[in-house]
Amino acid sequence: MKKILFSLILMLVTIQLSAQDNGVEMADKLRSDGKIYVVVVCIVIILLGLLAYLFSIDKRLKKIEKENLPKN
Repeated sequence: MKKILFSLILMLVTIQLSAQDNGVEMADKLRSDGKIYVVVVCIVIILLGLLAYLFSIDKRLKKIEKENLPKN
């Protein structure tokens, strides 16, 4: 019974989502002006910076863990 109810709810959600308009005016305007590439480049730079920061934290954490391990 729960599976049927869950399936029905998911079907209703997908019907509602398909009724929405797919045209985003801001994205269409940026794409027509050629500025969408600037937005994409900025997003990529931010994500690369976050990844580099996470990897540097991971390296430092591994170094600290290695130093603090008890020696047998």
